[in-house]
Amino acid sequence: MPIMYRVLQFLLKFIATGFRSRLSLQLEVAALRHQLLLYQSEGRRPRIAPVDRLLWSVVAKLWSGWRKALFFVQPRTVTIWQKRRFREYWRALSQPGRPRISRELRNLIRRMWQANPTWGSPRIVAELRKLGIAVAKSTVEKYQPRRDRPPSPTWTTLLDQHVKDLVSIDFLIVPTATLRVLFVFVVLAHDRRRIVHFNVTEHPTAQWTSQQLVEAFPFDSAPRYLLRDGDGIYGERVQRRFESLGIEEVVTAPASPWQNAYVERFIGSLRRELLDHVIILNERHLKRLLSSYLDYYHPWRTHRSLDRDAPDGRPVRSAEPNHVIEFPAVQGLHHYYLPKAA
Repeated sequence: MPIMYRVLQFLLKFIATGFRSRLSLQLEVAALRHQLLLYQSEGRRPRIAPVDRLLWSVVAKLWSGWRKALFFVQPRTVTIWQKRRFREYWRALSQPGRPRISRELRNLIRRMWQANPTWGSPRIVAELRKLGIAVAKSTVEKYQPRRDRPPSPTWTTLLDQHVKDLVSIDFLIVPTATLRVLFVFVVLAHDRRRIVHFNVTEHPTAQWTSQQLVEAFPFDSAPRYLLRDGDGIYGERVQRRFESLGIEEVVTAPASPWQNAYVERFIGSLRRELLDHVIILNERHLKRLLSSYLDYYHPWRTHRSLDRDAPDGRPVRSAEPNHVIEFPAVQGLHHYYLPKAA
């Protein structure tokens, strides 16, 4: 009985093929042959290639009876292939996201990161801008490792209109290889983050500090306001010097370094970018290193607060990424970048 049923089924299909179009028959034959080839080459569970998906997506478009000739996957799978193909086609046309940057520029960003391990992405963005290369901060971070940094302190105590007439002073301590302690006195101008004056001593006194103020502001160049902490070294003798120079003191609250944020920020950068990477031998060695760092700091080091510019101001020099030369500074601890001469 099963044999007679199969024979009858075959005869009915054979008779029905006489009423079908030639194109329909050819598509059915091609579909069956394709599946047969898959089973012969791959086995009982054939692996489906992108070409196979494309073929059945086209067959499903051209032939309404494709489901009857499909055996190696479910008809729903072919429908999913077609939808996926539609999405990929329009995604390729729309090209979402930002355009890729050139390989030369990616190499330059990585080179900057390797040569300057203390830099962050804003510094690299600023350096590239000075070379005439506009790159987003997110793009730079994509090609360099991220480092957790404490948030920058904010300045809220003084009015912005007095920034050109405002300086900050502070001391920082530097240990030496011979277990001595050196004190560095720093005077910083707020408007361009310039270091107006610095000096080093092993025994800071009020007389020595007042003399540094005279050297920092010669010929009536003293600012109107001076911001300092409540250190005991700024005693009566130093305060008389402030009065003689016509400087009005602004004293921060106890244990509130954030109120003197600009000079504290510079001291932190000085430690991260120089002092944490060298061993100080003596006072003369420290002075030489600080002078070398300031020779780099003023003309080359960029600042976010200065719109990615250096304290002395740096002109923008356009250059192709593969025509950029790096120059060492601060004994190779930092670098600055210029376009190659034509």
